[in-house]
Amino acid sequence: MGSVSLKIGDGTARFRRATLCSSALHLVMLVSVLTTNLFALYAFTYAPKPSAYAIFHSVRNLSVISEHVAAILREIDSSERRLHQIEREISGYDTLDPSLPALPPELKIFLTRHPLPLGPDSRSKITEMVSSVAHSCARSSDILSQFMSYKPNALCPTADSHLPQKLISRGCEPLPRRRCLSRTKPRQLLPLPKSLWNTPSSTSAAVVDKQMWVKSRGKNDFLIDEVLALGGGGIRIGFDIAGRAGNFAARMAERNVTVITSTLDAEGPVGEFVAARGLFPLQLSPANRFPFYDSIFDLVHTMNGLDEGGVSGMGQGQAEALEFLMFDIDRILRAGGLFWLDNYVCVNDERKRMVTRIIERFEYKKLKWVVGEKADSKKTLVYLSAVLQKPARG
Repeated sequence: MGSVSLKIGDGTARFRRATLCSSALHLVMLVSVLTTNLFALYAFTYAPKPSAYAIFHSVRNLSVISEHVAAILREIDSSERRLHQIEREISGYDTLDPSLPALPPELKIFLTRHPLPLGPDSRSKITEMVSSVAHSCARSSDILSQFMSYKPNALCPTADSHLPQKLISRGCEPLPRRRCLSRTKPRQLLPLPKSLWNTPSSTSAAVVDKQMWVKSRGKNDFLIDEVLALGGGGIRIGFDIAGRAGNFAARMAERNVTVITSTLDAEGPVGEFVAARGLFPLQLSPANRFPFYDSIFDLVHTMNGLDEGGVSGMGQGQAEALEFLMFDIDRILRAGGLFWLDNYVCVNDERKRMVTRIIERFEYKKLKWVVGEKADSKKTLVYLSAVLQKPARG
């Protein structure tokens, strides 16, 4: 192999022959480059095959981790089930089991589901009759057991006259029916209208006030004739929530308006007292749904019923408890009917604002709305009185 040399000065060129040493050097360099590239390619693409020992320990570690994870998940699931069971026990669900040995025999019979005598219902497909007992009765199982401990077909026990009121006040409503005979109570009944304000002394369990609603004692007191005039002559039947002695119903009866009074015997046989006056008493807690059809009352009246309407577990002061009560009042009141909030005591301005906000959501027409103050022996209280008219909807 020759070489050519180029001489610039005289314009001639001459190529010199390449030496053997230089050719060998070039070859060595080429081989080195190829070898380096091959090693780099091998290093990037080669994956070492794990040994059996490494594989064993890897699988063992994964198994241990999986067991720990599974144990944690089982513990979480067990805790969730236990928490759910505690919640159900606190609320009373599934705790009135007829098979429990501590329950009285009569209560077990009542709680047992009975098949319908004519077979499945064609509409609902129901095949059994389920007992109607409030789930919260389980929280007062001791009192409920006393209530249901009696001899069937015999006279009812004499020491349980206040047991129904105790159970209802604790949210145990409806109560189970019983198979014992009620005792006869001596009662002197007077004819109407004399009985409205002249009740026998033997039934005097509440205070009769002959001045309310006919004589104003302050700006928060509305006269009954004025309120009836606001109804335009359409007030025929009404409902008095937590009406106690039935004084409001008595005043309405004088004006040919029938009023049902819901009451509890917290201060004695109030129900008997109301009935002796020739009025309609209803043993019912305001915390439960009113047992009436929708839109049937021309007037709903209450004084302290808003506070007594706290549902079980929510508290009387909660806004949600008051909303439940107000929605049920709205349900039973007809369109154009009147809701009379009579001298409601607000413990503070915040309570007054909360009650006002809830009432205003229903968009009732404010026929009367008066906020006043009355001083007692300790502090000044805020009173709210209002007559509201339900609007037509839909």
